[in-house]
Amino acid sequence: MLSVRDLAVTFRTRRGDVPAVCGVGFDLAPGETLGIVGESGSGKSVTSYALMRILDAGGEIRSGAMTWNGTDLRNAREAAMRKIRGGEISMIFQNPRAALNPIRKVGRQIEDVLRQHGRATDRDAMGKAIAALEAVRIRNGAERYHAYPFELSGGMCQRIVIAIALACEPKLVIADEPTTGLDITTQKAVMDLMRDLIRARGMSSIVITHDLGLAAEYCDRLCVMKDGEIVETGPSAALFARPSHAYTRKLVDATPRPGVGVRDLLPAEARTPLPVHEPKAKKLLEVVDLVKTYAGKSGPVHAVEGVSFSIREGESVGLVGESGCGKSTTSAMLVRLLDPTSGAIVFENEDMAAIPADRFARDPRRGRIQMVFQDATDSLNPRHTAADAIAEPLRRIAGLRGKALDARIDELADLTGLPGHLLRRFPHQLSGGQKARVGIARAIALEPRFLVLDEPTAALDVSIQATVLNLLADLRARLGMTYLFVSHDLAVVRLLCDRVIVMQSGRIVEEGAADAVLEAPTHPYTRALVEAAPKPPRSEVVLRAVG
Repeated sequence: MLSVRDLAVTFRTRRGDVPAVCGVGFDLAPGETLGIVGESGSGKSVTSYALMRILDAGGEIRSGAMTWNGTDLRNAREAAMRKIRGGEISMIFQNPRAALNPIRKVGRQIEDVLRQHGRATDRDAMGKAIAALEAVRIRNGAERYHAYPFELSGGMCQRIVIAIALACEPKLVIADEPTTGLDITTQKAVMDLMRDLIRARGMSSIVITHDLGLAAEYCDRLCVMKDGEIVETGPSAALFARPSHAYTRKLVDATPRPGVGVRDLLPAEARTPLPVHEPKAKKLLEVVDLVKTYAGKSGPVHAVEGVSFSIREGESVGLVGESGCGKSTTSAMLVRLLDPTSGAIVFENEDMAAIPADRFARDPRRGRIQMVFQDATDSLNPRHTAADAIAEPLRRIAGLRGKALDARIDELADLTGLPGHLLRRFPHQLSGGQKARVGIARAIALEPRFLVLDEPTAALDVSIQATVLNLLADLRARLGMTYLFVSHDLAVVRLLCDRVIVMQSGRIVEEGAADAVLEAPTHPYTRALVEAAPKPPRSEVVLRAVG
């Protein structure tokens, strides 16, 4: 039903044309789910935008053919493409909140698509929009029809985007990173929902992702892209079992999975011995009956309810759970960005909860507790260079100036593996992995005793994630730091953490040694998290790597 041949796409820039897709070709059969996998910048999304003819300004299809059920997509008139988009081929975009109009009710946004393609009239549009909401398993569709995107969770917004994409019953759905940023149970629910609806309606689908575990679980066939080219293609199971291209082997090796250590994620030539690091018996942090309550319309809302735990010096502890479980609120209170309603945060035998958050920002003790934020892009000032970002805590808290400041910045760049020439660049001139290194360098600038890592690798490609995780493991051993690793990725937590704490609805439901909890969970909620995690098949390459 879809045939792509020798597709080439370039973008015009001030420095000349930049090739983004180079000679890509593939076919899609009716009812098939094709996965396009690869790292950021490989050309996955550009390929799908070319199919839909929605390339950004400056983007141009230079050569190749795209045929959809006999229609030449490359040369079709815009009027014809408007009928095809949404009516025959629809797209689920990566960021559901960005894809939705923030000042328009979600029900109205579904109606817009139905009306545009002649699938609804003024009389029946509302009823069909509610039916579309219920089709994606949104309860109380009539009530949710009137909701705005900001009133809904990320998973709910993703369901709305799916409802819009499927409203006109297209024959092909393109899902571009449909689960990025979602917790694992929501991710599984969204992917299962997409798979079930697509099968029930006899549609085909293209899933674009950098998550190899997800691709293996939900796709019939895979195309692996690198630098704008397809380097390998084949059935999912066969491609994972026997990857033939070096790049595919690199992606498979870098995917976290049971039975391998953090060093095994790196290429063989980079697998230096991991420094030995043992946590001490002494407690560095003790949290006692921590509570955070917000005022709600119908009474108090308990974000965190009576949480208690301790962390030893040099220990790495994972804090896991779904979105809304209270883990980010807990971590924000620990680093004193948020005041608790009640409870104690005893750090180095001193109750930090007694210091108001606004005062702690200027307190000399600020440097002993630091945080690496989830989105490296959002956490860096776009008008400051990498050197400025690293220098900020050194200037404000340590009072460094001149040559001493420059020397410390160079030292931190070297420590985090950030090339010196990148220090003069702004965030938009850095890759995701480079921005992550800047964020880590800034966080460790004052030699903190305790570091909170809030989903530091959530948006990174698997090979960059592998590098960052190994960097964190090395820094912990070399600097003797203590970590609280906040994440919904259980495979990553198992790699980096000694113990794990599981939160649900503001409470701790299970904790213990990471391997024990994730291998044989005792609480039903923990079991649900473990079962929902994508499990990439073990390839022959991986089996050789782990003996």
